Amino acid sequence: MKALVLSDGKPGHVNQSLAFAELSGCDHDLIEVRTRGRLAKGLGYLFDRCGVYSSSLFTPVTCDRHYDLVVSAGSETYYANKVLARRLRARSVAIMLPRGFRYDFDLILAQEHDNPPSRDNLVSLPINLCRVSPRGVFRPDPDRRYISLIIGGNSRHCRLDAAALKVRVEEIFALFPAADKLVTTSRRTPDEVERMLETFDFADRVIYSRTPKNPIPDYLAYSDHVFLTGDSTSMVSEAVSFGNGCVEILPVDYRRPDSKIAAMISHLEEQGMVHLFDGTLGHCRAKIDLQQLLKGVL
Repeated sequence: MKALVLSDGKPGHVNQSLAFAELSGCDHDLIEVRTRGRLAKGLGYLFDRCGVYSSSLFTPVTCDRHYDLVVSAGSETYYANKVLARRLRARSVAIMLPRGFRYDFDLILAQEHDNPPSRDNLVSLPINLCRVSPRGVFRPDPDRRYISLIIGGNSRHCRLDAAALKVRVEEIFALFPAADKLVTTSRRTPDEVERMLETFDFADRVIYSRTPKNPIPDYLAYSDHVFLTGDSTSMVSEAVSFGNGCVEILPVDYRRPDSKIAAMISHLEEQGMVHLFDGTLGHCRAKIDLQQLLKGVL
């Protein structure tokens, strides 16, 4: 099967679409689509409700190959998805819940934390679609035991408290005195959190503001325990679907207790997939097999 993957330029959206194609065993091409401004985006919602499908609302797309699927994630892509699927006589696949559009895609893959409706063409997933591939950014010593800390940052949903996080890091070091500790931050990590982390003796430390590389796949592959801040659905999804480490969620201050990330973590905790770190350790080593969940959806 061949898939045309539409990109809105947002890595979090594009990676989910690419993950779907790869997990489904589809060859794929990736192209970028852009709506022609805010008016065109608004008209896309209206046209969809009226059953009008026009390529004039987005930048030109050249498709001179046969495709079985058109796959996309993000509101910038959903209207173009339907237009191109009709032009190519392909099936339309929407990743994430396409709010505001008619739910008449051939297939919708939505996360449970979005509370999707029950529909024959909709598959509800416990986490984001993701693809995790170690790149050799971190090279382990086979004789050493590794503990990873994956630190995100502030967002409209939550904020990190450097002082509270420091207490948890001290507890982690006390629990694993003989293990090598690894840490990475993100582009959203506050300066005061990065400075706090630099006061600890990590065997490997990637401060994203100075070294913009991603060791997370490698850390997940080699760590016995993975501690990560509960601020990113993408990070949590990767941790519970790859590697063999027990997953511990480090506390953050949620601006709204009913936010999507808080709902996801609560559900995963109920399923025994993650433990909320409180100074003690859980035993949440089970992983979600996304490839298995996607079997038979096409």
